Amino acid sequence: MNDGDVSKQIQQMVRFIRQEAEEKANEIAVSAEEEFNIEKLQIVEAERRKIKQEYERKGKQVEIRKKIEYSMQLNASRIKVLQAQEELVTSIKETARKELQRLGNDKRGYKNLVKALVVQSLARLREPSVLLRCREMDRKLVESIIDEAKREYADKFNVAPPKIVIDNVSLPPPPPADVDHAHQSYCSGGVVLASEDGKIVFENTLDARLEVAFKQKLPEIRRRLVGQGGA
Repeated sequence: MNDGDVSKQIQQMVRFIRQEAEEKANEIAVSAEEEFNIEKLQIVEAERRKIKQEYERKGKQVEIRKKIEYSMQLNASRIKVLQAQEELVTSIKETARKELQRLGNDKRGYKNLVKALVVQSLARLREPSVLLRCREMDRKLVESIIDEAKREYADKFNVAPPKIVIDNVSLPPPPPADVDHAHQSYCSGGVVLASEDGKIVFENTLDARLEVAFKQKLPEIRRRLVGQGGA
């Protein structure tokens, strides 16, 4: 083999190696590009999921805040309604109390009322001897009806007339019409009777009866107020 043949073979080998190198380089470039695209898609998908999760998280936070704000507004509205109802209930009670105080203006009517309260109290106690307490301003009125009340009670229950002693300690006076009496001791009228030993006490004042009647009627009053509020 002469030098020309050797040179040709060397050139062929060089071209072959170069071709193989170029093909390998192309394969590496294609593979790298594919890997890059795959990784890029994975990164994009991961970021998309992250953005979606963040959006959902913020959306839930907004929804929770809305629910909290709605609940707070609803509770505030309920409190205002309850306060308004309570003020109205207090106003109704105060109106009833003022009406009680006017009973004393009807001398005959109040006298009959006090006698009825004494008889009722005797019926509750069923004691042969009792202590009676009234307002100082009602003392003469009570003295004038006490014998009649004793007879009425005795006839009604077929017992001996009880002994009634009017206590030297009086019930509080009525509240002044132009003064707030929320923290004052007062009595709108009526009587308090107790057994001789003081162990049994029956409070039959107009204020006590109002409290009892008001507690009994309070559920109905509240139902009507709720009905009016929803109308």
